[in-house]
Amino acid sequence: MYLADSRHTPASDAAPAPRPGRPARIATTVLALGTVSLVTDVSSEMVAAVLPLYLVTAMAVSPLGFGVLDGVYNGATVVVRLLGGLLADRPGAGHGDPGGHGGPGRHKAVAAAGYGLSALCKPALLLARTTPMLGLVLAVDRAGKGLRTAPRDALISLSTPPERRARAFGVHRAMDTAGALAGPLLAFLILRAAPGGYHAVFSVSACVAALGVVVLVLCVPARPGGTVGGMLPLPAGRPAARLLRLPGLRRVCLCAALLGLATLSDSFVYLFAQRRLGLPVGWFPLLPLGTAAVYLLLAVPLGAAGDRYGRRRVFVLGHLALLCGYAVLLLRPAGGLPVAAVVLTLHGVFYAATDGMLAAATAAVVPAARQGTGLALVGTGQAAGRFGCSLAVGVLWARWGDGAALAVMTAVLAGAVAVATCVLRPGPARGKEAV
Repeated sequence: MYLADSRHTPASDAAPAPRPGRPARIATTVLALGTVSLVTDVSSEMVAAVLPLYLVTAMAVSPLGFGVLDGVYNGATVVVRLLGGLLADRPGAGHGDPGGHGGPGRHKAVAAAGYGLSALCKPALLLARTTPMLGLVLAVDRAGKGLRTAPRDALISLSTPPERRARAFGVHRAMDTAGALAGPLLAFLILRAAPGGYHAVFSVSACVAALGVVVLVLCVPARPGGTVGGMLPLPAGRPAARLLRLPGLRRVCLCAALLGLATLSDSFVYLFAQRRLGLPVGWFPLLPLGTAAVYLLLAVPLGAAGDRYGRRRVFVLGHLALLCGYAVLLLRPAGGLPVAAVVLTLHGVFYAATDGMLAAATAAVVPAARQGTGLALVGTGQAAGRFGCSLAVGVLWARWGDGAALAVMTAVLAGAVAVATCVLRPGPARGKEAV
């Protein structure tokens, strides 16, 4: 059975064909979603920037307990990512085709539900006085992120021609990262004005999150404009199982999960940097700014490079940059600000080269009517891997110290990059699929 990817939808917000010598215009759907992500990331990163210190200092959580909570924060999306994709790909009432092949989905509605759920959790942080309660709030917050991610990325891919998807995702991620820059800076200013005022940070974060939901409801169109050309085979069976029979998607899922298992969460990277490099505690909320600044500068250029030179190359090079960052952090303890600048630069290069690239690679090997489910499958594999990584690092840190934990994860990442390079290598029968 084949799904034609050439169903037309209203093209009012589609990116038109570029004139010779001019860069292609980005679809308004992408720009609107970028604005939503920018506002939402201001809220999320305000919390993320202070949460590790809040847990370790204000709540006196142990390294093992921090590993569990960090695993919840990064892995709770596993539970609902696939659900979000499946719900988004279901045709709206009266819009499915007779053959049951899908039709205009509910991408905006499911994304709005996810953004709304996360927004409700921000004020709940003010009420969480115990570690289990805080873990529950963080789990629900991340569940909202898992619910919205695949539908949002599906809206981006469906509104963008295949040959320009990596650039479109780069533009979206750059706008998202602008919010990631503003969030920690705002948290830093609040804590500077009111030392120890973590609840003030949470309160402002709640207001900004609500604004993000309003922007989504008012500014993002329900149906993406444009068309997606080509036809992709879809084996018979249940939606998720059918997609996993596609060889290209299986390879992307495998590599996403494997590399996720070897990728330290941002919280661990910043905690290890602060502890190992001897940075002042007061500077901790500013560490994400270094990563975000590099990500913002490189997201669009590296997206364009992925479209032109191959997404696999850029994707693998991004993980090599992360591996170098781990090695620098491991081999240069007490290096102070210069070493921190190098580590954060490499961390930002990693995100710019991999985040949007993975979504663009997934969209290239999934039929148009199953974009949400395909993106959710890959995101679920990656989130599951990162959940396992956080738990493992928490155990290693509690038992043998942060140096041993970092050394083990550096070795694991080196092996994972080698395997991913082989698995994603284009072969005669693969053509230009995957990354």
